[in-house]
Amino acid sequence: MTHRLKIAAITPLARNVFQYDLEKPEGLVFEPGQAVDVSIGKEGWEDEKRPFTFTSLPCDDRLQFMIKSYPDHGGVTEQLARLIVGDMLIIDEPFGTIAHRGEGTFIAGGAGVTPFIAILRDLQRQGRLAGHRLLLANRTERDIFPQAELDAMAGLDVTHILSEEQGTQHETGRIDCAFLERSIDDLSQKFYVCGPPQMVEDVNDALKQLGAEPDGLVFEE
Repeated sequence: MTHRLKIAAITPLARNVFQYDLEKPEGLVFEPGQAVDVSIGKEGWEDEKRPFTFTSLPCDDRLQFMIKSYPDHGGVTEQLARLIVGDMLIIDEPFGTIAHRGEGTFIAGGAGVTPFIAILRDLQRQGRLAGHRLLLANRTERDIFPQAELDAMAGLDVTHILSEEQGTQHETGRIDCAFLERSIDDLSQKFYVCGPPQMVEDVNDALKQLGAEPDGLVFEE
């Protein structure tokens, strides 16, 4: 089923990142970590669908997405950044294989953090965050979202890794095999990986090389 939904609020979060709060259609069912195909309810854009992950929880009164815009791509995300409250988005049925399967480490690159936001919010709501870790890679601190919320999650161990910023209190470089080897002690835990396709492939390969079980890797297949 397709839903045509009005944007109720738009909030800037970070560099070229906006939070969109939408009306919630009755009967929509999804799990934290799932996504939907989204298009813009304007002529010429209704068939241009892109997958975005819910950052809201199933129990929330509104639907929410946090979306990074790429102004130089001339595509859907650029158009999304031009929308105003009252404009319409069109969503399809939820899908996705990323879901919480046990205590572990979340590894995200940039906007790949979005499925983990919903999962971590749900764990926080249940009082089950303790023992989980988030490794979040971005170019600079200006690109991190939602930094204040993530850093304030009691029980969650958060490490930011910045690839294009020096003189920072955070880790610098990339989440590669060497970084993972010195950062992770327990390879029997679950590993949740989301980000650009090449990053996901490289991180999964590195984790398996270090000794992680393939069945312990959770990612969008």
